[in-house]
Amino acid sequence: MASDQKFVDFIVDQIQGAGTISSKKMFGEYGLYADQKIFALVCDNKLFIKATEAGKQFIRSVVEASPYPGAKPSFLIEEQIEDREWISELVRITAAALPEPKPKKPRSKKN
Repeated sequence: MASDQKFVDFIVDQIQGAGTISSKKMFGEYGLYADQKIFALVCDNKLFIKATEAGKQFIRSVVEASPYPGAKPSFLIEEQIEDREWISELVRITAAALPEPKPKKPRSKKN
């Protein structure tokens, strides 16, 4: 089941205090980015934040789940989505712990 754009918009609105937040549609679901780093997925109208040690310490009572079959477990965030300050802080902590995105290679021209 694909995620609702309204749900994604709600999450993006909740975490605007965490930096430059954007979303991209990916195979019927969504990737969430903070300052061009992917930090979360929205799948089946559920928020999955990438697992980091710093995020685990912040959350304390972690619920881990895979956003889709075969994916690495992520932190499943449910009730805390309503707490704008808490979720924004988790996004800041997670984004800071993730590596910088690799620069994209220029596409080669085909004749």
